[in-house]
Formats: sequence, structure tokens, C-alpha cells
Amino acid sequence: MFEIYGTISRRRRFALGVLGAGAFLLCWQLTSVLGLTSPRLLPPPLQVGSALIDLLAHGFADDVMVSIYRIALSFLVATAIAYPLGLLIGTLAAVSAFFSPVVSAFRYLPAPAFVPLLLMWFGPGDEQKIALLFLGVIWFLITIIADHVRSVPRELVESARTLGANTPLVFLRIIAPASLPRVWDGLRQMLAVSWTYLVIAEIVAATDGIGAMMMRAQRFVRVDDVMAGILTIGVLGVIFDLLFRFAGNILFPYERFERERN
Repeated sequence: MFEIYGTISRRRRFALGVLGAGAFLLCWQLTSVLGLTSPRLLPPPLQVGSALIDLLAHGFADDVMVSIYRIALSFLVATAIAYPLGLLIGTLAAVSAFFSPVVSAFRYLPAPAFVPLLLMWFGPGDEQKIALLFLGVIWFLITIIADHVRSVPRELVESARTLGANTPLVFLRIIAPASLPRVWDGLRQMLAVSWTYLVIAEIVAATDGIGAMMMRAQRFVRVDDVMAGILTIGVLGVIFDLLFRFAGNILFPYERFERERN
């Protein structure tokens, strides 16, 4: 189990995961029980869980659905633009030379810096929040997709050329399918980044969403509600990650078999 690059069974992996989460919650609870922290500033997990249940009973589920809608729409739009662009940048030198300076420059700009501009352009509505979430991931998505496309073995392309495949066919039947499993993993990782921008997107002139609820709770020093919002984002992130993993296993079963063989 402790061998370098070793493997463990799914049952043992699940048990260790539950044990790790339980240890974290126990340490958190003990900090309050032992008086190491103030329950008002750092509520114990049981109090946070109770606050979450109370929030759900008073309409918090609507805020959660609004946040999921914003994340899903912005990420779908970003993926629809980033995938074909990353595919071209990763394969065509001229396209890479044309777009790389712009993509590289925007990748280092913090998305929250665009909040004043987005407010002036789109106002305080959903468009501004979706645009911020879009800007938070689009440039990284393009780079990650292009890098995975570049990693496709050249032998596959050369073999297709030898058999008479033209450029569109090479794109559709060789490069895209060969890179898609890695690209899918990249999308899963960037979706986690999108969730980290959610609160920033929803704290400015927002009336609904998880971030808006957390800002309302902050005004009244309801730390347990704020932490319930943080917990909700964490749980939703894990659920989306598991859904991505499950879909990846369905779409690319040969990848799982290859990992198990290795």
C-alpha cells in the first residue's frame, strides 16, 4: 500500500477517503470542544450542518440552483470556444503563432480585475456573473487543450497520412479522438477552478446565488451560514468531479483498462 507509484483496491481507497474526511471533521470539532477557538468565529461542524439544514428549509436550494446554472452555462460556452481553438493551436504552427501571445497575456490577468468593466458593459445581472466565470477559465482551457493535443504521438498522424488521409480527416479521426481522454481530464480540473470564482462573481450586486447568501450572512456576522455556503460549494464541486469521472469512464473505457494494466 505504501509502495512508490503503487495501487490499492477501490474498497480500500474509499475506506481511506472516509477515514481522512472523518479525521478532519473530528479535529475541527475538537478545536471547539477543547476551547481552542471561539464557536462564534469558527463554529463546529455540527453547528454548520444545522445552519445548512436551516438554510435549505428557507429557500437556499433556489440559490444553489442559480449558482449551478451560472457555472454550467459559463463553462459550456468556454469549452465550446476553447476546444476548437485549442485543437488548432496545438496542431497548426501558424495558428499557434497568431493566438499564443494573446492567450498567454490574458492567462496571467486575474479575472476579478475585469469586474468594473463587466459591470459597465453588462450591468449587475446574470450576464456579468457568467462573463466573469467565463473569463476565469477560457484562457487556461485553451492552453491545456493545446498542450494535450500536442502530446498526440506523431506516428499516428504519419500512419494516417501514409494511408491517404487528408487534413480534415486527420483532425477528425486521429488527433481529436487520441487527445480527447486527456482533454476530458483537463476539463474536469478546470471546472474546479470555475467553482473557485463563483463567490467572487456573486458578491457584486447579487441578489441570489450561494455567494449572495454568504454576503448577506457576513453583514449579520452569521459565520455558521458563511461556512455552510463554503461547505455547499465544496460538496457541489466533489459531486461534479465524480460526475466527470463517471462520464469519462463511460466515454473512454479503454483508458481505465490501460491504467489498470500499467
